[in-house]
Amino acid sequence: MKIGVLALQGAFKEHIEILNKLGVKGVEVRKKEDLKSIQGIILPGGESTAMGKLLVDLDIMSTLKDMIKNGFPVYGTCAGMILLAKSLSNDKKVHLGVMDIVVKRNAYGRQLGSFACKAPVVGVGKDVEMVFIRAPYIKTCGEGIEVLAEIDKNIVAARQENILVSSFHPELTSDYRMHQFFIDHLVKKYS
Repeated sequence: MKIGVLALQGAFKEHIEILNKLGVKGVEVRKKEDLKSIQGIILPGGESTAMGKLLVDLDIMSTLKDMIKNGFPVYGTCAGMILLAKSLSNDKKVHLGVMDIVVKRNAYGRQLGSFACKAPVVGVGKDVEMVFIRAPYIKTCGEGIEVLAEIDKNIVAARQENILVSSFHPELTSDYRMHQFFIDHLVKKYS
């Protein structure tokens, strides 16, 4: 099994290392052709505006959007969640727009507002390590969205069929359960 990690910008190397530790081949996705040989993809944290622009410039956006709409497994962390959202509450820009959620960008403020905590995630377990860096959160969910985790009544993880998102960065912890959940419950089911 091969899972791609969008490697245009952001924390992609950390995701690849975790996938490899879990016995899955993690590969960098830098061009449209890289999408052909993978069974799922992770959209990492980073700068969503930069990643969105590069997805268009490299002619990956429409192909990836069609793949996701047709059931291709995807996990978006932080900026990846912004890329997947149908709309943003504080920005008019929509990127892939495939998940029926409204996301607030930089909801936890600037870099100084970054924090770490542990909380339960439905289907994943208790005390999941969560690192939030200029993190977004989900303001509202449409039909068919399963809320997986909340911090202070803010939705920080959710799922819609083949799409998984989290506001936090699981790749910056030693807790690999979010990646394992993605592999077991999305990639194995939808690929």
